[in-house]
Amino acid sequence: MPKVYKLEVTKRDGIGKKAVKNLRREKKIPGIYYSYDSSDSTAFEMEEKEIHNILKSESSVFSISVGGEEKNVIFKSVQYHPVTDSILHIDLYGVDMSKKITVKVSINLIGDAIGVKNEGGILSQALSEIEVACLPGNIPGQIDVDVSGLNIGDAITAGEIDLDDTLDLVTTEDIAIASVTHMQAEVVAEVEEDELEGEEGAEDAEGEEGTDDKSEEGTDESSSDDSSDGGN
Repeated sequence: MPKVYKLEVTKRDGIGKKAVKNLRREKKIPGIYYSYDSSDSTAFEMEEKEIHNILKSESSVFSISVGGEEKNVIFKSVQYHPVTDSILHIDLYGVDMSKKITVKVSINLIGDAIGVKNEGGILSQALSEIEVACLPGNIPGQIDVDVSGLNIGDAITAGEIDLDDTLDLVTTEDIAIASVTHMQAEVVAEVEEDELEGEEGAEDAEGEEGTDDKSEEGTDESSSDDSSDGGN
């Protein structure tokens, strides 16, 4: 049986913007619990410091008391403040530990791609998470994907990830997770831009020389005219 962390939450009676603002002033976070086997939902609140305990626990499944009964839950969604990044609201989803659920798991790229290390390529990550189906107790914190074997032009797809036997891939298999591409297109663009700037500089220089020539010719003519006038 996987470790299940006990979440300290309290049923919340106050609903609405004013009630939520008051909670946040008291350093409490509002949330809603959703049952997996009914349309029931329960509003709750938790202390802000409880979030730090959750992160330290490294658990994926949590236990809360709802209506006097212990319920196993996972985090369904977390709403953050756009500026301070503080947590504004939490949704918890009830789970049956004996039934598979579909969840999103973060992708962690490991290893140094050959195409980057030896060939000067660029590693691009197209997908930061994938969907898998598993029992709640088998939800991984992240999935490591080894990219060390990628040469320039190579890519690794979701279907090529070496998943644990407890996980079933839900994400489309042919979707690229990461790839290594060549820098040539960027280099060529920079060279062409430098050449263009050089040509423009040459044209400017020619234009300036042309202006000087005209100026000098005009001065000569004026001098000649002045001399002629003086002779007369």
